[in-house]
Amino acid sequence: MAATPAPHPQAPPKPTWDPRDPVRPLLRPTIRIRLTLLYGGMFLIAGILLLSIIYLFTAQTLTNSASQLPFKIVAGQVQPTTSWCVLPDKGTGEQFDAAVSVCLRHQSELALEDLLRRSLFALLGLSIIAFAFGYAMAGRVLSPLGRITRTARQVAGSDLARRIELDGPDDELKELADTFDEMLERLERAFTAQQRFVANASHELRTPLAINRTLLEVHLSDPGAPVELQQLGKTLLATNERSEQLVEGLLLLARSDNQIVERKPVDLAEVAERAVDQVHAEAAAKGVEIRGERSPAVVQGNGVLLERIALNLLQNAVRYNVPEGGWVEVSTEAGHGQAVLVVTNTGPVVPAYEIDNLFEPFRRLRQERTGSDKGVGLGLSIARSVARAHGGRIGAEPREGGGLVMRVTLPI
Repeated sequence: MAATPAPHPQAPPKPTWDPRDPVRPLLRPTIRIRLTLLYGGMFLIAGILLLSIIYLFTAQTLTNSASQLPFKIVAGQVQPTTSWCVLPDKGTGEQFDAAVSVCLRHQSELALEDLLRRSLFALLGLSIIAFAFGYAMAGRVLSPLGRITRTARQVAGSDLARRIELDGPDDELKELADTFDEMLERLERAFTAQQRFVANASHELRTPLAINRTLLEVHLSDPGAPVELQQLGKTLLATNERSEQLVEGLLLLARSDNQIVERKPVDLAEVAERAVDQVHAEAAAKGVEIRGERSPAVVQGNGVLLERIALNLLQNAVRYNVPEGGWVEVSTEAGHGQAVLVVTNTGPVVPAYEIDNLFEPFRRLRQERTGSDKGVGLGLSIARSVARAHGGRIGAEPREGGGLVMRVTLPI
């Protein structure tokens, strides 16, 4: 029977208003209203602070100007107190008034320059504070979007049980998060139902296929059976074996689509060695040499599924090889936080535009559906599914001179 999926956290509470209802609360705390109040209040506070600072600077400048006149009266005579204030020793009253006006005008210009300089420094300081405060507030307002993005990335890694469960007011971001959670719930139900159907169907098909194989083997073991009947039995037995392989492949494909929950240390070099041992007899029968250096590369995952990746790649490399002088190179290595399994083989020339079709179920090179006795057409599909379940990826590229270079990359 198919494994029961682990229960996921309870769905978050729905908003108090219906998102599809055109009539919404007038005082609903939307993001637009909150941002308007936030940045409007910040602008108002910054303006009040700037006006207060300018007022204080102006009052201080006027006080200094009034207390520090550019001239003074000594013994009934007006004497300048600065080098730039020049007063005539003799002259008419109009000339004296004009000179005093020039001194006072120059003092006012100096006061305005000092006020402008202080105001610019105040504006610079307020700008730095405003940008820092605005950056912090923007990060606080947009933090739910970051949470939604992180959940979407985790879901992209085949973890459909993840939920956002965003708390806070019923604004647009919570509406988006709740809608996303509802979509994830429906997707999880659909994928779970699909995997359960494939697993149950595969299990149900195993029994009649096993019975057919037993009956055929019993009839073939009868030495008195006619030659024609024995030939027909061998053909039916081969067909039944192919069907069993197809059922096993479908069951493994349904299983590998799930995220790996229980992970253990697995050495890709050991996995590759086991796969080489399993295909060694077939490779020797076809005259294909298996070589390569396998360095230790330990990852966290399921050893059986990882061994299936290496086995499928090796079987394809051996079966789709050149008739004479063929070879398969299997290597493993670890570095930069990744473990890599590379399977390179000689074989027919593969066009680059055909690479993606190789990973589709029941598809082969230059064939829409399986029509060969070399397999059931699920090997690379299973390998890609298992790699994704381990958080890795698998890629292929044509080899110069014919054949393929298959590269499996898994996180350490």
